[in-house]
Amino acid sequence: MIIGVPKEIKASEYRVALTPAGAGMLKAAGHDVLIEPGAGEGSGFTDDAYEAEGAAIAADAADVWSQAGMIMKVKEPLPVEFEYFREGLLLFTYLHLAAAQDLAKALIDRGVSAVAYETIQLPNGSLPLLTPMSEVAGRMAVQVGSQFLEAFYGGRGILLGGVPGVPPAEVIILGGGIVGTNAAKIALGMGASVVILEKSADRMRYIDDVFGGRVRTLMSNPYNISNAVRKADLLIGAVLIPGARAPHLVTEDMVQTMKKGAVIVDVAVDQGGTIATIDRVTTHSNPVYERYGVLHYAVANMPGAVPRTSTLALTNVTMPYALELAGRGLEQAVSRSEPLGKGVNTYKGRVTHPQVAQAVGVPYTPLEQLIQSTTNTTNDKPS
Repeated sequence: MIIGVPKEIKASEYRVALTPAGAGMLKAAGHDVLIEPGAGEGSGFTDDAYEAEGAAIAADAADVWSQAGMIMKVKEPLPVEFEYFREGLLLFTYLHLAAAQDLAKALIDRGVSAVAYETIQLPNGSLPLLTPMSEVAGRMAVQVGSQFLEAFYGGRGILLGGVPGVPPAEVIILGGGIVGTNAAKIALGMGASVVILEKSADRMRYIDDVFGGRVRTLMSNPYNISNAVRKADLLIGAVLIPGARAPHLVTEDMVQTMKKGAVIVDVAVDQGGTIATIDRVTTHSNPVYERYGVLHYAVANMPGAVPRTSTLALTNVTMPYALELAGRGLEQAVSRSEPLGKGVNTYKGRVTHPQVAQAVGVPYTPLEQLIQSTTNTTNDKPS
């Protein structure tokens, strides 16, 4: 198979879907790798480094998309890339289709089979390809939040950890998953007072054990959320429902009760956001806007700001699945791997993930049914 890696074109996105080492692994497995010129430069990987591992450098993006049987990306394709979609193409990337109906429609209309990093799910419920980026985003949420709390940026003018005789900032985290626990680690390390709101009692027990009681936990319900939001200096949205839009847990009325100069960082913005006043996506070059005196940070590709770390962490987990998809083809690969099957969001013009189908308002068709139908049609053809 020819695996194509185009350059990311999302604003301030410097990650790349494949390292030179990954290209070498695919070549060793008998595949051809085609890289758009400069695709890895943002992460510190030169075209020469890819060529040294056996990859070929394409003429341009169109060359990559037209030749490749499988496209590997980091972020979802943007509208200018929809023209490259074609029937039979396999796309392997973060998709977040619940918040991108135009992309979902384009994939369906063009018959693209798309595997989303963020919905590949292990039997224990974990999301192995989302985890490393959630770790990065959770840690970054506290870093950027502490920065925008500075008066220079319009924040409250407080130090996250305070100083002797002065209380620390109140960091409120909605969600105790990978993003939330990583945010808590950094916030605690900076000396903040940290509260995590979580709906799972078992997860709260885990958080209490891991942090030795230094992080306070509260059951996530409207009453507790309302009280916590009012006290927050830094509010971090860290809620995820695989494949679905993030629920709006913080209402506009709640935001109006927040302290002037407080900061909201909504890590769930790429899934629609969990804060009602997050009504648009921002960029690294213009990351915040003010509403009711509160700064809102709504960058959808936070790990793109630390591309070297993020690219290495991402390809550590994507490569085994990429090798399976390239080596066996989509149908055989998902028949051998239930987690990979959960990653398939669209297949030959149909939506095959139930939460995605519900979010974008189209019928859901089980992947197994489609594959079986394709197999039967193939077998029925005269020889």
